[in-house]
Amino acid sequence: MAKPKNDPKERRTIAAALEAFRAAGGLLRTRDALKAGIHPRTLYELRDEGRIEQMSRGLFRLADAPPLGEPDLVTVAIKVPDGVLCLISALAWHKLTTQIPHEIYVAIPRNAEPPRIDYPPVRHFWFSGDAYSTGIEVHTVDDVKINVYSREKTLADCFKYRNRIGLDTVLEALKAYRQSGAVNVESLMHFAGICRVKRVMTPYLEAVL
Repeated sequence: MAKPKNDPKERRTIAAALEAFRAAGGLLRTRDALKAGIHPRTLYELRDEGRIEQMSRGLFRLADAPPLGEPDLVTVAIKVPDGVLCLISALAWHKLTTQIPHEIYVAIPRNAEPPRIDYPPVRHFWFSGDAYSTGIEVHTVDDVKINVYSREKTLADCFKYRNRIGLDTVLEALKAYRQSGAVNVESLMHFAGICRVKRVMTPYLEAVL
């Protein structure tokens, strides 16, 4: 039998659950909520009452928390903690493309489990070794840490995956990079070596930069 809403123990349980959400910045995965002592019944009761909202499968947020600036990126960062924004998503982050990505492009370590996210749409790429682990910048969005490949690493990745994302997109990004005025050829060639695209990139760098 369900406890009445004015039951003191029930009120304390609800208050403790809400406090756990606040302590976590308003966002909790189901697994973290359970670790914090929130019973699944309480979690779904809060959802059904509209006191928390479900952002994606297994991810909840306080309904009265301030609006998120980048809810899709925050969702992916929390659900895929080892993921790194790459390719078109990284180009968009660095303002090196006019494309509006309809998916979140994310690199994950080789042999990692594919992301299981119902929303937003995610397109994953398995990277290995230095191609995965180098060139990662950590930014904070809505109090959540977001992993993004640097501009130079992203350009090298884009040349490597040019047949997947389109050479026109890559060349547009390279021109935008040049126009930014902050060009680091040494870094570009370093990552071109890691991604094994030096021979491919060099003629374009000489023509554009």
